[in-house]
Amino acid sequence: MKKRFVLTAPFMFLIILLFPLLSANRLESSPKVQPIATASIEVVSNQEELLIAEIYKSRLAKAIENYFNKAIAKKKIIGASVGIVKCESTIYLGGFGNRNAAKKDTIDEETIFRIGSLSKGFAGILTGIHVQDGLINWDDKIVDHIPSFRMRSKKGTATVSLANILSQSSGLPRHSFTNLVEDGQSLGTIASKFNEIRTIGKPGTIYSYQNAAFALSGEIIERVTGQSLGEVMQDRIFDPLDMTTASTNYEALASAKNVAQPHRKRYGRWRSIPLNKKYYNAIAAGGVNASAKDMSKWMRFLLGHNQDVLESATLTDVFSPKINIGGRCYYKKWKGHKKSSYAMGWRIHEFTNPVTKESNTIIHHGGTVNNYRSEIAIYPKDDLGITVLFNSPTKVARNVIPDLRKIVDKIMNMPLEELEEEQPALIL
Repeated sequence: MKKRFVLTAPFMFLIILLFPLLSANRLESSPKVQPIATASIEVVSNQEELLIAEIYKSRLAKAIENYFNKAIAKKKIIGASVGIVKCESTIYLGGFGNRNAAKKDTIDEETIFRIGSLSKGFAGILTGIHVQDGLINWDDKIVDHIPSFRMRSKKGTATVSLANILSQSSGLPRHSFTNLVEDGQSLGTIASKFNEIRTIGKPGTIYSYQNAAFALSGEIIERVTGQSLGEVMQDRIFDPLDMTTASTNYEALASAKNVAQPHRKRYGRWRSIPLNKKYYNAIAAGGVNASAKDMSKWMRFLLGHNQDVLESATLTDVFSPKINIGGRCYYKKWKGHKKSSYAMGWRIHEFTNPVTKESNTIIHHGGTVNNYRSEIAIYPKDDLGITVLFNSPTKVARNVIPDLRKIVDKIMNMPLEELEEEQPALIL
C-alpha cells in the first residue's frame, strides 16, 4: 500500500529549508533548520522528508527550466540566469541558453551580467550604511557635499537633498543629462550643468526618473570616505556578503571568463555586440556587474538575514516610499497592482489579492544597459526574492517576476500525490 503524507503549511516551510541540502549543482548550503511546531502531520523519517523535498525541488526546477527553454525556442531571449531565495535558502539557481550565440557556450548561475539600474538598489543600501555610520544624513543638501552643484535657481540649489536624488524627486525633467553620463563625462562636471535645465517641480513633490542626478549619491560617498565608490561597495557590501563575482568596472567584466555577452536581434537572429563602458562613470546609477548566484546572496540580505551589514531600522528607511510613481509602467499591469512609489533606489509596489483581498508589498527594480536586461523583486511578507538576468533586450522581462512567482506558488501549494504523478512541466 502506498504510504501517504499529510502536509501542512509549516511542514512545507520545513521542506523549503531542506532544499539546499539536496543538490550541490543547483542549491547552496542551508543554515541549521530549527524545529517547527506542527499539527496534523504524520510522523515521517528524515529519509522520507528528504525524498519529499527532492520531489518538490525537482518539479520546481523542471517548471522554471521549461519556462525559459520555451522563451529560447521562440527566440524571445538568447539566455538568462535565475536566482530564487526563500527563508534564507536559495531554492533555485540556474542558467539557460548561451553566453554568446555565435559560440554556443552555456550560461550558469555564476555567469556575470551587467545589471543596469538594479545598481540603484545597491546605491540606496550603501547610502543607508553611511547614514548608519553617521558620515551623512538623508536630508543632507547636495551642494554641501558637491560645491559645484547648481540648479536653475539659488533656492533649488540650496534645497535638493540626498533623499531627493535617491527617490527620483529632485524636480528635474526625466533623464536630465543621461546623455552626458553615457558620453563618459565626470559627475563633478555634470553637477555644475543642472542650472541649464528648467525644473518641473519643487524637490520632493514630483517623481521624475534620473541617472545623472541619482549618481551624485555615489559621488558624495566617495567624498566623505576618501575612497572610490567601487572600493567602498566592495568593502561594505560585496565582501561581507561573499559576492565573489560582483564588480563595478569595465576591466573586471572584460577580463572575466564566464561573462554573458550582450545581444541584439537582427533579421530574426540574435547577434552578439561588444561590451561598452557606459555608466562605469556613474556606478550608482548603472555600473554594477554580478551573477545570479551573487544576486541571491544580495536578496537574502535584503530580506533581513544579515544585520551585520545593515540594521533592520535603516533597511526600513531605505525601503520607505517617498514619492508616488505616476504614468504608464509595465509593472502596473501586474495582476492586483494598486499603487507604486519610489524609495531610496527602489520601487515599492502595493498589491491586493483579487480573491482574498489581502494586501502585499513588493520591493522591485528593473534595469537595462548595453543590451542587458534585468529584474529583481523582494516579497518581505513571504520572505521570497526573485532575480532574473538577461543578455538581451526582451519583452519577457515585463512579466517574468509575476510569472515565476506564480510557478513557485503553484508548485509549493500542490499536494504531494499530484507531484508524484508523471506529468509535463508547468507552463503559464
